[in-house]
Amino acid sequence: MLNFIYWPVSWIMWVWHWVFDHITPNTPGGNGIAWALSVIFLVFTLRAILYKPFVKQIRTTKKMQEINPQLQAIRKKYAKDRVKMTEEMQKLQKEHGFNPLLGCLPMLLQIPVFIGLFHVLRSFNRMATGMGQLHMTAEQTRSTGNYAFSAEQVRNFLDSRLFGVPLSSYITEPTTEFQAFVEKGHAIDFTRMNIAIVVIPMMIIASIATHMNSRASVARQPEAALENPQTRMMNMLALYVFPLGILVTGPFFPVAILLYWMSNNIWTYGQQHIVFGRIAKEEEEARLAKQEKLKANAPKPGARPDRAKKNKGGGTAQRDAVALDGAAPDAEVTDSGDASSDSAAGNGTKDTGQSSTQHVVGSKPKPGAKPSGGASSKSTSNSGSGPKKQGSNQRNKRGGKKGRR
Repeated sequence: MLNFIYWPVSWIMWVWHWVFDHITPNTPGGNGIAWALSVIFLVFTLRAILYKPFVKQIRTTKKMQEINPQLQAIRKKYAKDRVKMTEEMQKLQKEHGFNPLLGCLPMLLQIPVFIGLFHVLRSFNRMATGMGQLHMTAEQTRSTGNYAFSAEQVRNFLDSRLFGVPLSSYITEPTTEFQAFVEKGHAIDFTRMNIAIVVIPMMIIASIATHMNSRASVARQPEAALENPQTRMMNMLALYVFPLGILVTGPFFPVAILLYWMSNNIWTYGQQHIVFGRIAKEEEEARLAKQEKLKANAPKPGARPDRAKKNKGGGTAQRDAVALDGAAPDAEVTDSGDASSDSAAGNGTKDTGQSSTQHVVGSKPKPGAKPSGGASSKSTSNSGSGPKKQGSNQRNKRGGKKGRR
């Protein structure tokens, strides 16, 4: 029924067993170590495939925490209208690119893998009489293949030991099924107590690891999220119910499944620190980049603000017009004192420079300033009066001499 899950799981496990079987061929207990490592690296392979969905899950969770106050406001506003509440919440989630399914995707994908691994491990020993079991004899079990594993590999798995017990054995397993783990006619080399001695510490370690991972995840949640009743309920489940569930169900699971839980928690613990550290670094870089951008756009100390940007071109056009009006008079400069200076030079007088006052056409006099034309005309009249007085004095002298004569 679920062969599309069982076959891929068995093939991944087969590949890793082939690798480690060639690494540890003649070491004591090498078969058990190779099979245990194949289970562990099956978990690592799965988690590596789910790395990107896990990162998206973390980002989705952070985005959910950001929009949580708005969601609470919508719930409060439309408390009596469930349809409108759902529409507004979906609209808000769509605006922020939030997809609730991404938050559950890694967990949902691990469920079929767990089911597949559990089924493949149980299928190494098919003497069980429960629902869906084949109820084979020990000889039939040891001579029947298991998905990607041949009959020879099945026997190798059943004969392997990890800390003195088979990998597919469990505490509550019936003693009649122990016969599948040894060759026909050989005595069973382990007891239920041996299984318990190995399984119970693994159960405790897996439970504590689950609790610590949940604790680390809860510690990263903001206070606003912790006030949400649904979040508090999920945190309680992750912190206490799930770890307790491992202790309760542990006696019913094979040793290899407990290895799966332990290695899965180890990977999760390391991956959380790496991913959260990377996201925190990205957020810090974004914050610094924003500060640098604001600093670059800020005016320098002592510099005047650029009004042209504020006026959006209006002030610039006005200043250009003024500049054009002020540039035109340069071509229309007249010298009102040219004639007077020439006459002064002809009469032997010096030009004091007052006669060279320039008139700028189109320029406006400042408030309280005297017109420049008056000064020019006055200077011209003063410069021309000198020769006239000298001529009259000479005539008077001549007239006086004639009178004496």
